[in-house]
Order: sequence, then structure tokens, then C-alpha cells
Amino acid sequence: MRDLFIDTQMALMLATLLFLRNRCLEKFNPQRPLQMELLTLPALHRMAICGGTHGNEMTGVYLVQEMARRQKELGDKAWPVPIVLVLSNPRAMKECRRYTETDLNRCFTSSILSTPISGSSPYEVRRAHELNALLGPKDSKEAIDILCDLHNTTSNMGVTLISYAPNEWISLHIYKYLKMKMTSVPVRLFMVNIPINEAYSLESVGKNGFSLEVGPQPHGVLRADTYNYMKEAIELAIEWVSLFNSGAVIEGGEVETHMFHKSIDYPRDPESNQMTAAIHPQLQDQDFCCLKPGDPMFLSFSGETVCYKEEDSLYPFFINECAYYEKGIAFHLARKTTLNIPSVKAQKD
Repeated sequence: MRDLFIDTQMALMLATLLFLRNRCLEKFNPQRPLQMELLTLPALHRMAICGGTHGNEMTGVYLVQEMARRQKELGDKAWPVPIVLVLSNPRAMKECRRYTETDLNRCFTSSILSTPISGSSPYEVRRAHELNALLGPKDSKEAIDILCDLHNTTSNMGVTLISYAPNEWISLHIYKYLKMKMTSVPVRLFMVNIPINEAYSLESVGKNGFSLEVGPQPHGVLRADTYNYMKEAIELAIEWVSLFNSGAVIEGGEVETHMFHKSIDYPRDPESNQMTAAIHPQLQDQDFCCLKPGDPMFLSFSGETVCYKEEDSLYPFFINECAYYEKGIAFHLARKTTLNIPSVKAQKD
């Protein structure tokens, strides 16, 4: 009887240990998404929407002008959150050029913004200081709460949000909301993943910010479908900000992102540095589609195919972007990754 009692006790102990082990495995199973705690973040009292940072990207220019017309007509009732509307590069807009002296959207690093301007400073550098004073200063408590900068691309990228870091929870939540709500066009996120002081584009001036790239659209041209995609995306972003400010808990979860890996230049003649090939027809317009080893990348002017030779499959985007010819970029490559973002709610004032 005593042996039977001991055996029964041992069986109960083993069963208990096995139960606890299984519960732990359920809780910490790496195949299941991690449950992140609820984050309470500052409310977004002021929002800026900027167009014309590149003067020949027409959708943002016309959308900001239309929003200004509505704001003038309806006043504070135009939107549920106060919005500052900015046409970023008036001189380039007037000339319908990307920029007049230097690329404005590369002028917002902390180094450039902290360097005093002079009479010889390029127009866009001076304009960057003006915008930083209006919407920033960058990395300060006075900066605008959220800044959205509107852009077009000649590449087939649908609606693409650009963010800088994997812990920019506001931008990631807005992306998640747009991806859920917009069904007529692909919505994606490209993450540059560099420190904020090195961030070079206008949206980095705000406490929170993202660029919105919509394409394909030729520069200097306005397409109705592209305009409507951008308009819908902005209206949804404003809707999300209003929902967040209401104090509602906004559920987190998994989001798919494309993390910058590197840029690829066109094949070039080693002596003249002239291009010797164009984007291969099989790659053209395949933004964010998987590029596998051996896939065609370029077609030389003599008819030869140049194939992708990396070991890893990656995701190209900004393929054959018109504005990147001067930068020596045929396309960027990204790694696709999944981020788990926390649920968020706004702090009470």
C-alpha cells in the first residue's frame, strides 16, 4: 500500500510538472505573436501636412491647395484636429522642378539645421531652416506633434509610407490603419532605420512623422487616380489621429515592413561612367516583388541580360525612379520583416 501511495504521489507530481511545462510553452511559444503591453503616448494636438517639397511632384501640391481652400471655407470645422498646411518649396513649384539648387528633402539632418546659414547658402538649405523654425525645431518639445510629407514617385509603388525607426509607434499604427482600410491599392511601409539626428527628410522635424509616396505618376503631371489615393490616405490618417486623441485603446498586432538593405546602381562603363544598361522588362514595375538569385535585373544596350547574383532573396522598390538617375540609383533593396507593435492610447491632459 505504501509503494502504491508513493507511486500515486509521484504520478501527481509529474502530471503537475507536465501541466506547468505545457502552460509555459503555450505562453512563450515563439510561433505565437508576442503580447506587448499597452503604451500611453502623448496626444497629437497639432498636425502638419506638407506638399511640394519636390516642386514637380504634383499630387501633394494640389492636395494641400485643396485642403487650404476647405480650411478657409470651414475654419476649425474642416477637420477634427488642427492642421497646419505647408507648401514646402515654392520656388521649385513655380519652376515645376524637383529643386532649384539642392534637394530640399536631404536638408533636414541635425548637422545641416544646426549650421548657420549665409548669403551663399543654397535656397533649399535656407528654406529647410525656415521650415524647421515653423514646424520644429527638430527633436524639441516645441516641434509639431505629427508631420506628413506628400510625395510622388514614377515607380509602381502604390501607397507607400516611409518611416525611420521600428519604434515609431504612431507612424506604424497609421500604416496599419491605412493597410486595413484601403482596398483599392497596395499599401506598404518602407523603413529607413537610421538615427533621428541623421534623418534627412522633412517629416523628421516633427515629434512623429512619415512620408507618403504615391505612384506611379510622371513628374510634372497630375493623375486623378493618384490624387484620390493620396486624398484617401490623408483622410484616413486624420481619422486615426482623431480616434487616438479620443482616448480609445487602439489595438496593436503584427505589421509587415520592408527594411532598407542597400541601393543598386545601373551598370556603367568604367572609363566614362555612362550607363550601359536599363532596367530589365521583367523587373520593371515589380516594386516590392521578391527578387531571387538568377532573376533578370538589367538589359544591356547590346542585348545582354544582367542577373541578380546575391545569395538572399530581397525586395526591390523605387525601381527606375526618374529622380534617382542623378543619384546613381537604379532601385533600392529591402528585407521583408514582421514587427509586433503594442496597443496604444492617448494620455489624458
